[in-house]
Amino acid sequence: MAKINIGVIGYGYWGPNMVRNFFEAPGSQVTMVSDLRAERLPLVQSRYPTVRVTQKASELIEDSHVDAVIISTPVSSHYELALQALRAGKHVLVEKPLTATLEQAQLLIEEAERRKRVLMVDHTFIYTGAVCKAHDLIASGELGDVYYYDSVRVNLGLFQHDVSVLWDLAVHDLSIMDYILPMKPVAVSATSAAHVKGVPEDVAYLTLLFESNVIAHVHVNWLAPVKIRRTLIGGSRKMIVYDDLEPSEKIKIYDKGITLNNDAENVYKLLVGYRTGDMVAPQIEGTEALRTEAIHFLKCIAEGKQPLTDGQAGLQVVRILEAATLSIQEKGKPVELKTL
Repeated sequence: MAKINIGVIGYGYWGPNMVRNFFEAPGSQVTMVSDLRAERLPLVQSRYPTVRVTQKASELIEDSHVDAVIISTPVSSHYELALQALRAGKHVLVEKPLTATLEQAQLLIEEAERRKRVLMVDHTFIYTGAVCKAHDLIASGELGDVYYYDSVRVNLGLFQHDVSVLWDLAVHDLSIMDYILPMKPVAVSATSAAHVKGVPEDVAYLTLLFESNVIAHVHVNWLAPVKIRRTLIGGSRKMIVYDDLEPSEKIKIYDKGITLNNDAENVYKLLVGYRTGDMVAPQIEGTEALRTEAIHFLKCIAEGKQPLTDGQAGLQVVRILEAATLSIQEKGKPVELKTL
């Protein structure tokens, strides 16, 4: 079977990871890398002598030897680059978030469908063993009814100049929720603050409301003194603690919860009891998420399948981010998420 030729646009923060994983993935061959900054290109050539380099993204997109284009550039450029690549007949993988607006995401999806090309977004956490395990636990009913999703994703830096901390860090939790929760949010409320002149908001709080009694809350921050990546998922039967910084026990399942006492004879007693059972830390698949994602992208191209994190998944996240941005402008007023 012929290898799929990959072109990567952007060799800054995330681009080198993309190049490395696709260079090593079976069934693919990185043939070209582009970056606007000339000083980045020798870094590519020194590590991958067989890869051609250029400063012009258009040159890479138009190259007849490139089958698929990976876009690892600032969010503001995602739409135009992805659209050019799709129109050139290329399959496309875009770094998160998919686009800067909901309208742009919809147009890319339509273009990919028209051209019969794979459009995938880099929601990396969906391809981690920990998130896959959380998905399976919820889908199997082991947690019971889901009560809440509560996440803290904070660190000191990396400050972005083109997007706020919400569009940078909250994307991860929104994509995880879209994948693991069996219900979709109907409204969003968000507040934020900016403390560095000329830079977008660096602290934000996001609350998602659902038609059921589920609630989700995400706290993201570029100004925290420590790095925290911890998520609590509460259910009626069991609860999950997901700590991405844990070296081995990333997922812990607690057999803890409450019991309700509805006995009329005990009406004057405390109506809520507490149940405490064992904690289990299941074995988690340790393959690098980006490698799993790369192999999945290649398989979708080869077999004509829809990716797990397709354009629709990217659109759902952008839809919430756009509504959250509006809520921030309205000082936290809830904004309804219209059905697409």
